[in-house]
Amino acid sequence: MSESPVRYRSQAGVATITMDDGKRNALSPRMFEELNKAFDQAEREDAVVILTGREEVFSAGFDLKVLRAGNLTSLALMRSGFLFAARVLAHPRPVIAACNGHALAMGAFLLLASDYRIGTEGPYKFATNEVAIGIPMPRSGVELCRQRLAPAQYHRAAILAETFTPEAAREAGFVDRLVPAAELQSAAQGLAAELGKLDREAHAVTKLRIREASIAAIRSGVLLDMRDFAMIGAKALLNAKLRPTAQSKG
Repeated sequence: MSESPVRYRSQAGVATITMDDGKRNALSPRMFEELNKAFDQAEREDAVVILTGREEVFSAGFDLKVLRAGNLTSLALMRSGFLFAARVLAHPRPVIAACNGHALAMGAFLLLASDYRIGTEGPYKFATNEVAIGIPMPRSGVELCRQRLAPAQYHRAAILAETFTPEAAREAGFVDRLVPAAELQSAAQGLAAELGKLDREAHAVTKLRIREASIAAIRSGVLLDMRDFAMIGAKALLNAKLRPTAQSKG
């Protein structure tokens, strides 16, 4: 098996979980498998989490080759992605997203699931661009946007697939603050040290108290999203089969 696309490093009660597939950090079945293992380890260590990506990209979203295949693996990938986002929302210790650059689609949803998000200054893009690529916004994605984005930007992001600059993303609620690239990791480590001082039980209970409805909506929405995605795939397959017949009749 090839090298894992996720690296785990633990120091002084802080677990740094790094997504790095060498490219755009496409969220594949393997990536989610390794991310879940990393969060399992962080829970065992009772660690504050820093979730980060590679140079200039946090994540470009789902692996589209898998997602567009329209098969059971595609459905499983969608399910894995949104259930992992729900897991991040419910993680008992603080989760800091250190966003190295671009954050698109499912990558942006992972930002929205994190407790505190530090973005990088630069020519980067933030977008929940499902509508732009022909995918109705999943119900689970709608809930992730609703619980974190400012109302006006929420509608523009979800319905119009608007692309945001880092500064606009901060105003919208994709990130909480911006720092130069050279300061990203040190800023995340400093914040992790501070948040690690929070009372563990009070933090975990309050987080679930605030997010209980959103987490439930995401988990229940996954089943409906999978049904819808299966129907879209079936229609696409049917149209592909009918297209040569229609052309031959012409």
